[in-house]
Amino acid sequence: MKKIFSFVLFFLIVFTISAQKSKGGSNSSIPSDSNFWSDYPNEELADFLISKMSDEELLAQIFMFGWAGEEPSALLNQWVVERGLGSVKVFGWNTDNTEKVAKSISMLQQEAQGRPLQIPLFVATDQEGGWIRHVKGDTTETPGNMAIGASQYPIDAYYSAYYISREIKALGINMNFAPTVDLYTNRDSSVINVRSFGEDAEFVGQLGSAFVAGSIAAGVIPTAKHFPGHGDTSSDSHVKLPGVYIDWEQAEKRELVPYKYLIAQNIPAIMSGHLLYPRIEQDPVSLSRGWLHDILREKLGFKGLVITDDMMMTGAWGYAGSSSEAFKRAIEAGNDIILSSRTAELDERLWTMNLSNIQINPKFREIVTTAARRVVLSKLNYFKGGNAAPLYPEIARLKEQIPDKEGQKFFLSQACRSITVYKRGTLPLQNNNAGKILIVGPNDTIQGGESTFFAEAKKRYAGADSYKINFEGLGPIGIDWNGNQLEAMAGGYDTIIFYVPNEEGAQVAKRLKNCGKRVVILSALAPIPVMSGFDFADTILLGYSYSNFTYQALFAALAGEFEPEGKLPLN
Repeated sequence: MKKIFSFVLFFLIVFTISAQKSKGGSNSSIPSDSNFWSDYPNEELADFLISKMSDEELLAQIFMFGWAGEEPSALLNQWVVERGLGSVKVFGWNTDNTEKVAKSISMLQQEAQGRPLQIPLFVATDQEGGWIRHVKGDTTETPGNMAIGASQYPIDAYYSAYYISREIKALGINMNFAPTVDLYTNRDSSVINVRSFGEDAEFVGQLGSAFVAGSIAAGVIPTAKHFPGHGDTSSDSHVKLPGVYIDWEQAEKRELVPYKYLIAQNIPAIMSGHLLYPRIEQDPVSLSRGWLHDILREKLGFKGLVITDDMMMTGAWGYAGSSSEAFKRAIEAGNDIILSSRTAELDERLWTMNLSNIQINPKFREIVTTAARRVVLSKLNYFKGGNAAPLYPEIARLKEQIPDKEGQKFFLSQACRSITVYKRGTLPLQNNNAGKILIVGPNDTIQGGESTFFAEAKKRYAGADSYKINFEGLGPIGIDWNGNQLEAMAGGYDTIIFYVPNEEGAQVAKRLKNCGKRVVILSALAPIPVMSGFDFADTILLGYSYSNFTYQALFAALAGEFEPEGKLPLN
């Protein structure tokens, strides 16, 4: 009897192994002609899809490429059609025509659906709000993160993400590289700046969590960045590898705090930064298994997707020595999606070398397969979750969806809540107490009339004169020339309202120090340039962005239409 039982058991084991081999190693009962949209449990279907993928498909699934023209290149189309590229990214170089963006996304998704497994693309962009708005055209230019920090209301973070996400979702974009949860701890930062909610780690974690919730509610996948934190450096990882010289104890108490909030909330994706923390790990974060596996996954418990920042940034390939080596090291470190703003050539070494590694190195194959499965499972959970962005946007409805009409009302109210009185003098300032007024503002006139800045100014101060400056790239000569002009003009006015968007603008405004007139400073973007050297100013209001909503709110606050209650989110 025992011999019969042993024989039967042996037969069952052999039969099971043979059946698994015939199904590509899967123990699933899913029919071999099934695809992404077949009706099976997501975990089981993910295993099936991975078992059906070739080495080329596995590797392509973890790549994300962008395109530089108004429409995707023939090369990018080849990656989707021939290789099964997993993701694409809409960069901000040519997005003034939102209809073209939507049509391009629709075309790429159609190509992806033409492949046997019908795995859709992740389509990502950077629509943080405020300063960073990669999809332009008809989308809303919002007050941004530091304005949210100044308002002090997490609900403002929630609805900012909600309305931003509704607009890009209408275009077929399903992933947003936001929120930025970097802490604004280095005042010289030119790359983070007002992209940050503020300086306090707990506060940033709370606002970041609210932003994530709003994005998910609208149906777009949020991606927190730049792990573990880009705020404590003045360097820009686009042009060099920034160093953050803090130890583990300080990082855990400060930089990592927002990520602890977000991981507890089950955030679906985190972007790894091209950042060097030499007192913690010797390699850049995006190329470090210690950071991404040991710390992010094991210590912090993150379960979602890890996505690199753009691998074409000098902070990545410059350190690795080449783009192919940078891609290899990023994969080995534990990134699930490798992002490149440039579409690689089909026979480029970053492809051929890594494909060869899959075929000859079992450990590398395991890493790639794990990443590809995580990407596929994330897609199944998202696209079958009932609230996904459309694969094929409704082009005819775009004009009614973008800009979001409910969002327009919200962003104006949010801008008003953000306005901060940094120095209070003659407030409110009205025509009957201002005397003769000169308004100094940006030289960004629009066709058919003045820019929103001057239009809002003239609503309150109808008889005021205007002086316009192109604040970008002023340089010493521009600062000196405009300063001389304004010093000469100041004698003819009682009040000068001066718009300061940057350090160059602040240098021009400081030339009015001894003019003996009432000087009102309206700060846009980072407030740092106006936080010192303006004791002579009568009033200083902080606005944190150059959106039209911020201009409306600044002049409304100055004229006394509401009492500004925003608080500077910096110590």
